[in-house]
Amino acid sequence: MLNPVWNPAELLKMSGSYWSACTLHAGVKLGLFTPLSESPATAGSLAVRLELNERGLAMLLDALSALALLDKDGDAYQATTFSRQFLSANSPGYLGHIILHHHHLVDSWSRLDEAVRSGEPGRRRVSHDSGEDERESFLLGMFNLAMLMAPKIVKHVNLSGRRHLLDLGGGPGTYAIHFCLENPLLQATVFDLPTTRSIAERVIGQFGLRDRISFAAGDFQDDPLTGTYDVAWLSHVLHGEGASGCARMLQKTVEHLDAGGMLLVQEFILDDSRDRPLFPALFSLNMLLGTTQGRAYSEGELKDLLDDAGLQRIERLPIELPNGAGIMCGWKDD
Repeated sequence: MLNPVWNPAELLKMSGSYWSACTLHAGVKLGLFTPLSESPATAGSLAVRLELNERGLAMLLDALSALALLDKDGDAYQATTFSRQFLSANSPGYLGHIILHHHHLVDSWSRLDEAVRSGEPGRRRVSHDSGEDERESFLLGMFNLAMLMAPKIVKHVNLSGRRHLLDLGGGPGTYAIHFCLENPLLQATVFDLPTTRSIAERVIGQFGLRDRISFAAGDFQDDPLTGTYDVAWLSHVLHGEGASGCARMLQKTVEHLDAGGMLLVQEFILDDSRDRPLFPALFSLNMLLGTTQGRAYSEGELKDLLDDAGLQRIERLPIELPNGAGIMCGWKDD
């Protein structure tokens, strides 16, 4: 959260904060943290190993040490306990994919003024139009984030008695995986673009759930859904659409819910004043840069969308989540 009491020093600190972010991005992109998690190394030896310029690498390693992401002892650098856990590609807690996704967004954010002037996106839509490396960073970045959130969320969502979950736009299937792990009788279908299939099936297989989670390929706006479900999970997909696109998506999903079915929507949710919390307000700008109609929605707007889709007993679940995230829930009439 930004300091609400501004002064010139704080203003300039925020203005230059991308320096630190780009330093982190470079360290991840160049793969520095993985070898430095294995053993200490000098800038010279690491430059030879990674085929990098020694002068530039030494400056980057010093800056990463100043950020407390590396420890420096004499001429040798090594990963900190924190960076070994979250920035080494060999760690199960690795967050490098989402950091690389943030890196791919930097260029469009530097041209935010142009998007505001024109109302047009400043980049290609990652899910549909990006190259393979950028798409993989996006999908596995979503996996990184969901792995932090899903274990907490599934314990607060009562799916007892539910048998088949639709994870619409589910990417690598992280939430479907954790809902199934929490509910041993539950099966799930992940519906997402064909380009997502290989990553999703690989991740699902890593959790030993191929017999309970299937993948259905399609575009959730243009292609029909098949089957019926007694619970649907839409995590961070509505913000990519305008209000009419959200309405179509929700109506299509409700049509495939059994009577008494539950629909859950996770989004970064704005207050009804739309000027807070901070992260959803900034995230709405990210959607301006990346989509033609997408934006963050307020709690009242989401309630209206769910109501218009024919759902009943609409509520926001009492779960405290970071970055203004929240979960809205509604039920289809019996």
